Amino acid sequence: MCPSAQPDPTSDRAVTFADVERAHERLHGVAHRTPVARSKTLDSLSGCQVRLKCENLQRAGAFKFRGAFNALSQHQRRHPGEGVLAASSGNHAQAVALAGQLLGIPVTVVMPQDAPRVKADATRDYGAEIVLYDRDRSDRQTVAERVAAERELQLIHAYDDARVIAGQGTAVKELIEDTGELDLLLVCLGGGGLLSGSALSARALSPGCRVVGVEPELADDAARTFRTGTLQTVHNPPTIADGARTPSLGKLTMPLILELADDVVTVSERAIVQAMRFCWERLKLVVEPTGALALAALLDRVIQPEPGARVGVTLSGGNVDLDRAAELFATVE
Repeated sequence: MCPSAQPDPTSDRAVTFADVERAHERLHGVAHRTPVARSKTLDSLSGCQVRLKCENLQRAGAFKFRGAFNALSQHQRRHPGEGVLAASSGNHAQAVALAGQLLGIPVTVVMPQDAPRVKADATRDYGAEIVLYDRDRSDRQTVAERVAAERELQLIHAYDDARVIAGQGTAVKELIEDTGELDLLLVCLGGGGLLSGSALSARALSPGCRVVGVEPELADDAARTFRTGTLQTVHNPPTIADGARTPSLGKLTMPLILELADDVVTVSERAIVQAMRFCWERLKLVVEPTGALALAALLDRVIQPEPGARVGVTLSGGNVDLDRAAELFATVE
């Protein structure tokens, strides 16, 4: 039986669970209702009942499609025919490009020159124009704002947009509807859009669930922000989890995470690769480094749930260059 939603305790948040519910209606029949995977091996290793939300099987290969389509569908209604701009190293870029293709909205994407080739190629294939920049010499947000102003395009932020956050929250909404209430939810964390939306859904549908964000040790700005209560930043962190190379939490995501999340933890680069390899070898699921963050915290025992706990884990994306994956796997043989 699906759990019933609890009312939002505050109505003045930038995003509420009601926004997530409306986003889910917009996404119905467009986004995939991705499967929830189980593994006896994983349950045995962790001592828990693990539910994996497979957003690596989402359209465009990541959860980002949910937020992108929710944002662009509302943009289209208010500004028909007007183009949009996104700034992303890959998954948000692909998601906005695909959403734009489906809705007939022209899309321009500001992308770093060293973005994964598989993500850049897919973005172009979906019809977007790519504007490249050097991340060592330029700030992505500055470049994006300049291009948006020059071309009179609305900027669709990768995570600090209420429409995007609401869309991302639909993944965990589905997870809890499909599996029932959880004791623990582990969520991959970069700029905080997925964690913010996921926490909104968890608080509404599974109030007793502990919500934990997971980011790389080499990009630990959110963990430091969570500990101090003040915004911390990081500049071009050298993590393999390219989706977590965001400079900081956003103006919208920071307060939501501080209010709704229970903790933010970090995982090593080695743990990320080991979790990613586990997904490929044992679960037969293609997951990218950023997509394996949450599982890494469980497998590496950064988080140790109570025995038998019902644990939800987001596998947030599966867009990875195969040659690069082989190189990474060789480091943990």
